[in-house]
Amino acid sequence: MTASGTTDQNGRVASLHLHPTEPGAQLQTVEAIEVIEAKGISGEPRYFGRMSRDTGQPSRRQISLIEREQIAEHAAALGLQPIPAGAVRSNIETLGINLIAVVGREIEIGEAVLSIYTARDPCAKMDAVCQGLRALMMNNRQGVMAEVVRSGRIRVGDPIKVRSVERKES
Repeated sequence: MTASGTTDQNGRVASLHLHPTEPGAQLQTVEAIEVIEAKGISGEPRYFGRMSRDTGQPSRRQISLIEREQIAEHAAALGLQPIPAGAVRSNIETLGINLIAVVGREIEIGEAVLSIYTARDPCAKMDAVCQGLRALMMNNRQGVMAEVVRSGRIRVGDPIKVRSVERKES
């Protein structure tokens, strides 16, 4: 563990994407996003500020992340050229970090802190990218979902650092 409370596992932001207002349309690639605690990405029409129908509390489904390495592995398995950034409909694409390994942990990403809380389930739109892609993305191979713990700006190229687990004394 480092002095800042992070572990040695880290990566970086490869690309950033916002969902369009029209469902199913191509995601918009951006150089930076602003994330707001307990709400998500400012200006993101799909997730920002949604409330849970079950609890009436802010939805935890605020930001989606996937590794570029995972996307490349799927493309190779399907005999495709590289799948373009944004095509798999994640807000943040990363390099150099195993996101599934950090489910249940927090990450520092740019100025923000995100809590990675679950693996993401692939939707039918993945087969529109390439037939068979959705099946390949099952079983923890489609990235993760996160909620914003600390607001801040995230930019392409920003480092991603896994925060250490702080144990509470009983």
